[in-house]
Formats: sequence, structure tokens, C-alpha cells
Amino acid sequence: MAKKDLSIRSAPLAGADARQRPGENQGGTQGARSGVGLRGRIDWPATLAGGRPRQRSDLIRSPRRADSPALWVVILDASASTGRHGALGRAKALLSGLFEQAYRQRVRLAVLQAGGRDARWSWLDRPASARLQAWLIRLGAGGGTPLEDALRQAHDWLVRRQRQRPTERQRLLIFTDGRLRHLPAQLIPCCPSLLIDIESGPIRLGRGRLLAERLGAEYRSLD
Repeated sequence: MAKKDLSIRSAPLAGADARQRPGENQGGTQGARSGVGLRGRIDWPATLAGGRPRQRSDLIRSPRRADSPALWVVILDASASTGRHGALGRAKALLSGLFEQAYRQRVRLAVLQAGGRDARWSWLDRPASARLQAWLIRLGAGGGTPLEDALRQAHDWLVRRQRQRPTERQRLLIFTDGRLRHLPAQLIPCCPSLLIDIESGPIRLGRGRLLAERLGAEYRSLD
């Protein structure tokens, strides 16, 4: 992968890091509990599920619940196929901005890298930090696609965590080009999930959508 791809950083959206203030919706001081609004923390997984935000009104706001912390679990396909046509570089640019927002909103992160022979946790149950951004910049594509192993690890870990923290708001984000030899076994979703298809290039297999259906996840293309 070209060095330029490794250094791409996505600029925050206008108004994305605005300070949280008491809201005016629904007649209370806690702000809008869901949906689109001008105040409150941005729910980036839910926003991305609706497509690329192009204006402030496209941003989805999270319910303000002090007793309900948030966790985003990210599975990143870094197999050799994602190194072609800048697919991994584009995914990393989006993830860089996502990690910045997680830091601002005090969202805990768990990042599972699927590349090589086995899936492995690169960041587990910690807030975002500069070390996570440094890891993302260094990450390159290579090896096979142990995505099924990554999905199983994430599913089992989330099930255990839900028993320990039943009030936690969890999201699963899967970044993959869908170039697998076979679709993984069907898993029952244990939290809202979003698959972002990063496949690039003139010839595309289009298996990301089939994979999302198999996993019960929302589907969006990085395009």
C-alpha cells in the first residue's frame, strides 16, 4: 500500500465536536432522547447506517443517559485483498475520524483485526487514545481473511459482556471487502450491527451485502 494511504486522516464534520448542553426538545433539560437534533452526542454508527452525512441534519443524536455508557466493537478486515485499489486506506481514514469521536464522547472501544492467519484483539475495552491512532497508521494489509474467526470472537465476547453490563449501549461495526472463500456461519446478532463494505476497484464481487444479510447487519458501502 502506498505511504500516502497510510497517512490519510478524515476531517471532523462541522459541529461534530460541539459541547453538550441541556436540550430543549421534549420539554426537559436532558435534551432529545433520540433522533435528529442540533444538540446531544452524535451516534456515529447510527449516522453511518443512514449513509454518508452531508449536512448537520443528517447526524443522528444519541439518547442522553448518564447511567448507560457506550461501547463500539470494530472488526477491521486487513487481508491482502484490502490492500488493492486503496480499500484499506479509505477504511482507515473513516476509522481515524470515528476514533476521534469516540475519544470526545468517552465511548469505550474494542478493535479486532482480521488479517493473516488468525483474528486478534488490537485494542480491548479501552478509551481511544493517540496509541490507537498510531496503531491504525502502521497497519498494513496482508495474509488471508480470518473474518469468521473475528466474528465468533466478537460475538462470544459481547455475550459475556452483556451479562456483566446489561445497561451498556453496544454497537458492532464490521469493515470488510467481503472477499471470502465462503460465507461464515450465520450468527444471531447480539447488538445492533453495521457492515461497511470497503471493496474497491473496477471489478467487484459484491459479496459484502450477502454477508450483511447473513449476519443480520445493516449494510452500507464506503462509496
